[in-house]
Amino acid sequence: MLRTLQPLGNLAFFSFLFVLFSWSLPVQADTKVDPQLEQQVLQIIRQHPEIILESVQVYQEQQQQKLEKVRQEFVHNFQANPQGAIGDSPVIGGTDLKTVVIEFSDFQCPYCAQAHKTIQQLLAKYPHRLTLVYKFFPLIQIHPQALASAKAAWAAGQQGQFWAYHDALFTHQKQLGEPLYLDIAKNLQLDLVKFNRDRILSVKAIQKDLDLANTLQVSGTPYFLIKSPNYSGSVELEKVEEILQHER
Repeated sequence: MLRTLQPLGNLAFFSFLFVLFSWSLPVQADTKVDPQLEQQVLQIIRQHPEIILESVQVYQEQQQQKLEKVRQEFVHNFQANPQGAIGDSPVIGGTDLKTVVIEFSDFQCPYCAQAHKTIQQLLAKYPHRLTLVYKFFPLIQIHPQALASAKAAWAAGQQGQFWAYHDALFTHQKQLGEPLYLDIAKNLQLDLVKFNRDRILSVKAIQKDLDLANTLQVSGTPYFLIKSPNYSGSVELEKVEEILQHER
């Protein structure tokens, strides 16, 4: 079963409050809390409620520092070994991996469809200098066709037609659904038996991308990471061409 991303910040926040306020809950059979100490703690909180906010702020800062460390480690590894970060993901563009853009995307996301047009222009303009890597990031909670379309695209990729299928999905984004998935597959002359079988087998690959997005705490789509001779890290799509021009 595909695991969805969790809102880690909010979850951690409420877990923290739960632990904090659990001091005031009735004493359980297997836990002994000094009633006098409990009352003292509660009295301090009542008199100085700001300590809760201060504690939460410190906790959030610590979590942010951990996240930044994780992201920096990923970017460092991405810079040193781009192929390792790419893995088995679909790739298009230059083969020298000089400037590599990793895109986390959702086929039902309207912003991803807009970004797709810009990316096509960049690939056409810099066919040998820009390498694009696609990572699946279906926003299952808000886009009912996100997962099904991701499965179909991955399955098409097993027959060497990921990017053609990818383009067709964005072109016909408003028609996402089973009839479209089969129509595109037929138009690309895919083996439909293998296509349907691979759609079932796609979950592991998609989950791997979701796990990476979760680790990096990617909050929405599209999301871009870039590795280039002069810049590495998260980047707005509008800045990609500026980076490419600077490298020239």
